[in-house]
Amino acid sequence: MCGIAGYWGGSTHTTAIAESLADRISSRGPDDSGVWLDGCTSLALAHRRLAILDLSPAGHQPMVSPCGRYTLVYNGEIYNHQDLRAQLEAEGGASEWRGHSDTETLLVALLHWGVESTLTRLNGMFAFGFWDTRERQLFLARDRMGEKPLYYGRSGETFLFASELKAMTAHPDWCGQVDRDVLALYMRYSNVPAPWCIYKGIAKLPPAHYVVISQSGNSISDPVCYWDLGKIAQRGPGNSAPSECDLLSELDERLNESVNSRMVSDVPLGAFLSGGYDSTIVAALMQAQSEEPIRTFSIGTHSTNDEAHHARLVADHLGTDHTEWYITPEDAMAVIPRLPELYDEPFADASQVPTFLVSQLSREHVTVALSGDGGDELFAGYNRHMMGPAVWGRASRLPKALRHALGSVIGKLSGMELQRFMKVLPASAQVSDLELKLGKLASALKANSGTEFYRDLVSHWKCPESLILGAREPQTLLDKPGKLPDLPGLREQMLYLDMTTYLPDDILTKVDRASMGVSLETRVPLLDHRLVEFAWRVPTALKYRHGKGKWLLRQVLYRYVPESLMERPKMGFAVPIGEWLRGPLKGWAENLLDETRLRDEGFFKPEPIRAIWQAHLAGKGRFEEQLWTVLMFQAWLEAVSNDKQWDAA
Repeated sequence: MCGIAGYWGGSTHTTAIAESLADRISSRGPDDSGVWLDGCTSLALAHRRLAILDLSPAGHQPMVSPCGRYTLVYNGEIYNHQDLRAQLEAEGGASEWRGHSDTETLLVALLHWGVESTLTRLNGMFAFGFWDTRERQLFLARDRMGEKPLYYGRSGETFLFASELKAMTAHPDWCGQVDRDVLALYMRYSNVPAPWCIYKGIAKLPPAHYVVISQSGNSISDPVCYWDLGKIAQRGPGNSAPSECDLLSELDERLNESVNSRMVSDVPLGAFLSGGYDSTIVAALMQAQSEEPIRTFSIGTHSTNDEAHHARLVADHLGTDHTEWYITPEDAMAVIPRLPELYDEPFADASQVPTFLVSQLSREHVTVALSGDGGDELFAGYNRHMMGPAVWGRASRLPKALRHALGSVIGKLSGMELQRFMKVLPASAQVSDLELKLGKLASALKANSGTEFYRDLVSHWKCPESLILGAREPQTLLDKPGKLPDLPGLREQMLYLDMTTYLPDDILTKVDRASMGVSLETRVPLLDHRLVEFAWRVPTALKYRHGKGKWLLRQVLYRYVPESLMERPKMGFAVPIGEWLRGPLKGWAENLLDETRLRDEGFFKPEPIRAIWQAHLAGKGRFEEQLWTVLMFQAWLEAVSNDKQWDAA
């Protein structure tokens, strides 16, 4: 795992500038650094290395081809690189190797097969820049699922690209302007979705795409898709789907292959273990393929909805070398001042805090950690996948006025009433954060279509344009149902939308920034593209069955872990942001939400924000999600303003 950056054009062209870009992202690669300048153009490539495979200097980057024509900067891991080496050797593409790094394999593959053909052969997570000196073209590419980030665009007279925005801000031509329209997107989704960026003129390369840069950075092609998830989803199971037994065996085999390929490392590795289905199956398969106890890591809070003790039970059953950390509120709150620096762009998923803490814990013992992310998106594990289609199916048959009235009634239920209701339910029927979820449902019942219903469920602010001065919210895939693949029902549409939006823009962003902030490489076995393709061949009835999601995945898990150990309500790791905002974080929040400050900064209309802040403090509702979105922007704005990296235009 590494960090990459580069620039092309501009009035200044020095090694020192390239080094400054790389230094800004040193946590992504503390083991080595390098820069390369083209002698005939004003292009520079920079790299920071976290050495995982081939720890020798043979893995140093930027890596130049033996012929001198091509140069590569690359971030990620190519899990099938040994197979690719064998193919290259068989085809005469390589006669000898300088080392055994996947960087060298990728470079030789690009020379031999070309960019697009190579991309279709890669199994891994990656972002890279590939320079052709003769044609004077720069290729930028990103992995299929979006595990590794890549920003690019123009600032002034200079073209810039980097793993993180903070690298770009080190260039003397940087003149970042906050994009108010994109700020509206952020307020809705609590993240900045690709291809947008919080800064004007800068974009995120979408997953499974590459772009071609030419003419001294003045010509930027439209992103080219090399792996179309929409077409894969649309094909679905087909008319001759395998039997349930065959699918179960195939899933078991594919999971084992994916985990095995991600255990290759020249440095210590372990796994995050929350005790949930996804992290447990990854840890179980790792342990089944290891002669020694694998390292597993979890954090807990001693709260009533804490899952750390479940993780300990799973670890004991599997026989892992388990490390846990019961954090205090002070531990968690100490992370909050670091969030603007870590996430580099406004980001407001509160689980960013425990994700950073478990990464920090893991990095004390290992350099690589496998995670269980992706299982919910592949096999229908979120509450919205399970309940949403049925709720919308019934609600959509009601007259619109009646739906709105029903939503109003649900929205008026008080927290105290809901708590009394929850107390009489059996443990298996308990739902965490019921008040927040019913609030989302109440609003979503006013939707006019299934896609709009989904968008309301995932929206933090329903009308962000009303909060932001001079903003016009851009349309996304969720506003263009005609652009969606032809899928049989709302559940399938939700899975596709989660996989193409929420997964890369929220989940994978959260894990990447948290882990790389402590120089930890994370690998995600459930997002092997072959496993993703397989998941779309699985009939939905084998994902969602008997009122529960991830049915087929759970059947594989029960081959390794007793069902009795796993069957309990899904809780996750809840950070009590709402409670903290009324307590220890109140002063911090009040400063960021000060009415005069909001007016002077000129981004938000203070009235609606102050209204929900006062309502939250008075206990008249739970508004922590909306408030956290505002607070994370405000904290980010303060950080970049102090660093003189932004312009409010």
